[in-house]
Amino acid sequence: MKRRDFLKKVGLGTAAAVGASTLAAPAVIAQKKYQWRMVTTWPPKLPVLQDGCERLAKRIGELTDGRLQIQVFAAGELVPALESFQAVSDGTVEAGSGASYYWAGKEPATQWFSAVPFGMNGQGMSTWFHGGDGLKLWEEVYAPFNLIPRPGGSTGVQMGGWFRKRIETIDDFKGLKMRIPGLGGKVVAKAGGTVVLTPGGEIFTNLERGVIDATEWVGPLHDLRLGLYKAAKYYYYPGWHEPGTYLEYFFNKKAFESLPKDLQHIVNAACVENEHWVLAQFEAQNGAALQELITKHKVELVKFPDEVLKKLAKLAEEVNEEEAAKSPIAKKVNESFKKFAKVVGTWGMISEKAYYDSIVPPYPLKD
Repeated sequence: MKRRDFLKKVGLGTAAAVGASTLAAPAVIAQKKYQWRMVTTWPPKLPVLQDGCERLAKRIGELTDGRLQIQVFAAGELVPALESFQAVSDGTVEAGSGASYYWAGKEPATQWFSAVPFGMNGQGMSTWFHGGDGLKLWEEVYAPFNLIPRPGGSTGVQMGGWFRKRIETIDDFKGLKMRIPGLGGKVVAKAGGTVVLTPGGEIFTNLERGVIDATEWVGPLHDLRLGLYKAAKYYYYPGWHEPGTYLEYFFNKKAFESLPKDLQHIVNAACVENEHWVLAQFEAQNGAALQELITKHKVELVKFPDEVLKKLAKLAEEVNEEEAAKSPIAKKVNESFKKFAKVVGTWGMISEKAYYDSIVPPYPLKD
């Protein structure tokens, strides 16, 4: 039909109305918005750890133009610290953050994705997740719990902990009440100690009152903030129990898969971005905090005796195999970890370790 015939038939007014309505139609249909809640195991305003979760939520909101908004709750604000895993698994909330070794009671295999005593450092763990099959195995472990995990960044090598008495032989662990989670805690227990799993917000009080005799937490930045130097005299290194502790974000599977594909990709990308941010913050701030502990607060920095470390390493090997035997998936994860650690460890010995061993003079602990 020719245009003039069409106009005659429908009338100029009708044609004008059709044209106007076409021009006025919105170019983009309004997109659905999602409101999520994230619960964490961290105390409010805890630097890097809780702050990192807040940063992740903000970044996701920015990258999605507000289509996905996440409200973050610190430990105890919505659910108790060590109930965040279950809350996300049940779908009570959509997201959580913590450290996977907290969930060993649900599945022993979870421990390998956070820290393995005398295992890989943060760089090695990241390589296992992104260059090996670590993340794939992590997803397999969390699948029965209706969860999707994502690496949340590493603390780097942690400190060995705060002790009210010196550790001079392996026998000094006997009867020692220590706050230490994960596989490292099981090593201390095997050495004769009593392990106490205490949320971060309760550590100082328990150490000060003698409920525990020793504690590990994270490193100088967070240990200084908690004031642990006021409750214990000896600050031990290295962190044999947590040589590259990895944090985690985890999402309710149904909630995550209900997101449009573009939002899923944004969440994944934001997690990777935050993963790198977390390690950078720890590396940047731990050095300054260590100097303050030493120079201002006169903290006594003590290295674990070599013989003690050697015996702890032997116990750690036994613990890892015992824990791996508790479930088929734990055995599978342990075998993957050991194989990958051997590969990157061989390279690390002639690269980074050789480099640090050759630095002369060594970087001073004091100015």
